[in-house]
Amino acid sequence: MWLFNDYGFSDAFRVAHVISAVMWMGLLWFFNFVQVPAYAEMDAAVRNSALDKLTWRALWWFRWAAVATVGFGLLVIAVFPDGYDGDYFQSSRGIALLTAIVMALVMLYNVWMVIWPNQQVVIGNARNLIAGGEANPDAAAAARKAAMASRQNTIFSFPVLFLMVGAAHIFSTGDFDFDPGGTGWLFFLIGVAIVAVLEANALGYVSGTGNGGLNVIYETHKNAMYTGFGIIVVLYILAEILMGN
Repeated sequence: MWLFNDYGFSDAFRVAHVISAVMWMGLLWFFNFVQVPAYAEMDAAVRNSALDKLTWRALWWFRWAAVATVGFGLLVIAVFPDGYDGDYFQSSRGIALLTAIVMALVMLYNVWMVIWPNQQVVIGNARNLIAGGEANPDAAAAARKAAMASRQNTIFSFPVLFLMVGAAHIFSTGDFDFDPGGTGWLFFLIGVAIVAVLEANALGYVSGTGNGGLNVIYETHKNAMYTGFGIIVVLYILAEILMGN
């Protein structure tokens, strides 16, 4: 029976990983490309109602889809009968996948440790206003923190998908060295450095939480998209230089 052979569990976990990722990325893009622009056009009462009824429910699926995506992805690696060993992660495709895993783990952190706690403040404030209470003075700052982390996750989502899909396609071709050695790890370190700088900025440690500076990448969903695609271009050029044949 397929499920119980050497590759069955790995394939099942892979399917679950992809389904979870579709849910996670789909909701992330919905929040950034649809919800945020729409909420900006609503009056306060309608927006508060939507936060209470729509955003609250969507965030449940969003945060648990993030857990499922990362969890099933790690299970794919853990149970794969061959290939995901020390040699695999010395290869160009393995290094690309490892770089993507780092980004995905940072994204998971943002969901649970930044976006969700701050959205609880925002939604709690909306519910309080609906009930006739006074506004929470911390709600605006919380909304900004959640928005910056969400936009940063949107930026990361594009290179994550590029690297994960590329690990099975682009980086598995003869155009890239199976064992790039030290230059492959240099690619990984540069990738991690890019992630670290952008994440520090999203948390307010580089340009604060106001407008201007590096925060321009968060000001519109288009800016976030352009930045994400720009990172893909940078990573591909680095891969050609450091891991290409």
